[in-house]
Amino acid sequence: MGNTEAEFDEFSENYEESLQKGISLSGEGIDYFAEARVRHLSERLSGRARHRILDFGCGTGAATPFLLGLEGVGQLVGFDPSSRSIDVARRRWRNPTARFVSSQEGLEPGSMDLAFCNGVFHHIPVLERLEACRSIHRTLRPGGVFAFWENNPWNPGTRWVMSRIPFDRDAITLSPPESRRLLRSAGFEILGTDFLFFFPRALAFLRFLDPLLRTVPLGAQYLVLAAKPA
Repeated sequence: MGNTEAEFDEFSENYEESLQKGISLSGEGIDYFAEARVRHLSERLSGRARHRILDFGCGTGAATPFLLGLEGVGQLVGFDPSSRSIDVARRRWRNPTARFVSSQEGLEPGSMDLAFCNGVFHHIPVLERLEACRSIHRTLRPGGVFAFWENNPWNPGTRWVMSRIPFDRDAITLSPPESRRLLRSAGFEILGTDFLFFFPRALAFLRFLDPLLRTVPLGAQYLVLAAKPA
């Protein structure tokens, strides 16, 4: 994953502080978005297995408590190439259901029901993205699902937020069509694309419209839901 390890080792102790500085423009905190992503994913999984979950690029474990809260979860493996970030995650989340690793060597092929990934691929060098997708594909069992979350470059607010975050401002973003092509190239079948986070906190009274807008490609983030063919 290129220089990602060194970059995030540098920010491991103040990662969430730096991220919060950027997203504060929305009026919300990190947990609001982390919980909303997992809640939406739970609705979209529609009875699919989620006993064994891989959080790919887990960082310091921001999504960990919400993923562990999914019904039926028996094992969560957080992977991140930044060993310092993994050290922070291990200190924060001492849960027997969760383990954190900085090497993919411990990830058994075909062992996971669900892979979750949020805002990771825009940090991976373009020429390494396909192999990263293929590694996730190998880790999933046949029929397993990949929840691929990314920042939406078609949303002006997203670009503004990313420009305020030290480790995001120079990142190469992926448009929704680019993400779908990447996943197909790695062997995944596309199940759907959803767009989320249309309204900042100041317009929270309009958030009841979010379910109606999920196909409108202007949300601050998007989810491409994909599956490894059974």
